[in-house]
Amino acid sequence: MESYKQEFIEFMVESNVLKFGDFTLKSGRKSPFFMNAGAYVTGSQLKRLGEYYAKAIHDTYGDDFDVLFGPAYKGIPLSVVTAIAYSELYGKEIRYCSDRKEAKDHGADKGGLLGSPLKDGDRVIMIEDVTTSGKSMEETVPKVKGAADVTIVGLMVSLNRMERGKGDKCALDEIQDLYGFPTAAIVSMADVVECLYNKECQGKVVIDDTLKAAIDAYYEQYGAK
Repeated sequence: MESYKQEFIEFMVESNVLKFGDFTLKSGRKSPFFMNAGAYVTGSQLKRLGEYYAKAIHDTYGDDFDVLFGPAYKGIPLSVVTAIAYSELYGKEIRYCSDRKEAKDHGADKGGLLGSPLKDGDRVIMIEDVTTSGKSMEETVPKVKGAADVTIVGLMVSLNRMERGKGDKCALDEIQDLYGFPTAAIVSMADVVECLYNKECQGKVVIDDTLKAAIDAYYEQYGAK
């Protein structure tokens, strides 16, 4: 595993973004882990987050793209901090763009998008925190495709939960099948378990035998095929 991926996993735990316990998801599933990207709130956290996304995007998709598109709301800061990090790490200026939940009907920037306008020929990378159902892509891909003649290069999320979406595949694979562009994550839950099982993080073992058994049982029931 690349060192920045291991650092990112520890960073998620330290930031209280990735938590372990008993959680009920929107889907109604009872999960032994939960991720909330809204817990990244400080300047130093956001700076590091952008750097991890930038490294993963660079490793996965290279430099041949023009725009980072982050669906509202959590995708807005993600696209901004990653564009900043990309400029600092790789010297390439990337524009950011997001959608508005409600279109603005006045001013010079009226319309349904925030940030840089999309232009014909733009190559776009979609950026999100985590995808479990693919619902946000159902809403935003038509907006992106409808704004200009663009190519969606791929999607990057922070964590692949590796569980079934609407069918037997995980949500990232379902999105790839549905829309035809690649999908990727900075890390997967398999990476998380490999990194944290019976190993100390902040002076304590995060995933012990009991929690590992709960995670295994969860994937036995809900794991993607």
